[in-house]
Amino acid sequence: MIYKAQSWQPSDDWIKITTIDAHTAGEPFRVITGGLPELKGDSVLARRRYAKENLDHLRRALMWEPRGHADMYGCILSAPVMPDSDVSVLFIHNEGYSTMCGHGIIALATVMVETGMIELQQPETTIRIDTPAGQVTAHARIENGHAQSVYFDNVPSFALALDEKVDVPGIGRLRYHIAFGGTFYAYVDSAEVGLTCAPENFRALIEAGAAIKRAVTASRAITHPFEEDLSFLYGTILSGPAHSSDADTRNVCVFAEGELDRSPTGTGVSGRVAIEFARGNLKLNQPFTVESIIGTRFTGSVIETTTFGPHSAVIPRVEGSAFVTGRHEFLIDPRDPLREGFFLR
Repeated sequence: MIYKAQSWQPSDDWIKITTIDAHTAGEPFRVITGGLPELKGDSVLARRRYAKENLDHLRRALMWEPRGHADMYGCILSAPVMPDSDVSVLFIHNEGYSTMCGHGIIALATVMVETGMIELQQPETTIRIDTPAGQVTAHARIENGHAQSVYFDNVPSFALALDEKVDVPGIGRLRYHIAFGGTFYAYVDSAEVGLTCAPENFRALIEAGAAIKRAVTASRAITHPFEEDLSFLYGTILSGPAHSSDADTRNVCVFAEGELDRSPTGTGVSGRVAIEFARGNLKLNQPFTVESIIGTRFTGSVIETTTFGPHSAVIPRVEGSAFVTGRHEFLIDPRDPLREGFFLR
């Protein structure tokens, strides 16, 4: 009986998609390794537009139930764009396509090392990754043939606005900052919304984060200096005191359509160190450790200063660890009325 199941083959008209799944600090990441049509476009942003227009049913099938869930995350790989890059990546989630993803960079580098997608170099393997926000360089620290941790040098990050005020329906008037760390976030002290960054508050944090995102988006323009496709507020980061004495802060990122990041959020940490540096609270190469809602950690720092269009900016470095959790072949039966997935929060 079991042998028959193992030797079974699906019908030729079924779609077959293979993946390697991982998690970074608790946040899922699904790397699609086969079964998708080739992405068309000579830039990552052009490929992102192509995927939105032509492959979105497959994104939904892999991110939404029954193959995924409301907080699923993943990526589509394609050929590199930059001559010195190893791979290009599109990040996907419940709402669509992100512009950058720190936990995704850490997971992707780990998967590439663990599965032999890139030649292993000890003590560090360097991987250059084209993202919609620009090229990101990741370094996997290798111990005993495995990726012990990954750090990446992010795209230029900057504080767009500091100490702004907004009226949020159901919450009141709040102080917030906006920073770009590969995507734009609004940063708010969780105490101002009467919450702590604790697992038991996750539903209330999602509701508050989504309300703040809507209010800030409605109150002002969010403008990237070079790319209209990057000119939007991706999410809200609510911050509070660390639960451990050797961490600097704890934060919760609510992004896309009410997703809550289980990791400390690599792009969010990048934006946070840009804010702290701009306010004079962080020096060059000073480590800044951020806890997630489940207590996992990323360490960020500012490794150099730069300019990005009209903005004074920094190059952040973020480090964390990821682990492979599974290898899958997903099947899409054309007779299935729910073949493209469904979404419940």
